[in-house]
Amino acid sequence: MPKAAALGFLENPTNSNAGAIRKEAQAAAHAFGQKLVIAEAVVESDFDTAFSTLERQRVEALLIRSDFLFNDRPQQLAALAARHKLPPIHPLREFAMAGGLMSYGTSLTEALREVGVYAGRILKGETPADLPVQQSAKVELVINLKAATALGVTFPLWLLGRADEVIE
Repeated sequence: MPKAAALGFLENPTNSNAGAIRKEAQAAAHAFGQKLVIAEAVVESDFDTAFSTLERQRVEALLIRSDFLFNDRPQQLAALAARHKLPPIHPLREFAMAGGLMSYGTSLTEALREVGVYAGRILKGETPADLPVQQSAKVELVINLKAATALGVTFPLWLLGRADEVIE
């Protein structure tokens, strides 16, 4: 029987919803017969240790979850993933733009546009409590082919065709 693939998950355990997200990631990995290797970083100086741990555990792919610690350092995280030969995905497009393999997540441009619409409605006199809660309806997939080539990763044509942006 083949050994289950190991997937990496980088998180900041001090994030207020870290426990819930960790459980969801573990359940998803288990549902697909995958082993989940969790690496933690609380401060920037934890990054090297976290990536070394993931490399030693021979993870085949890495999910870097959204967190202020990670979102502010896309170039650094993309460079670490490349150095450790880990194919990473992150929810923010800035990560793929900075050299990461790919991103899939909410469009910040669309979310900020919605914030502007809400602000306009409030400035015109609507009560904030009366405004409906909205969830971002647009997600975007960005694939960095330069990073893919460096990591030896290939994407099927159908996925490249569905990407919102392909960086060459």
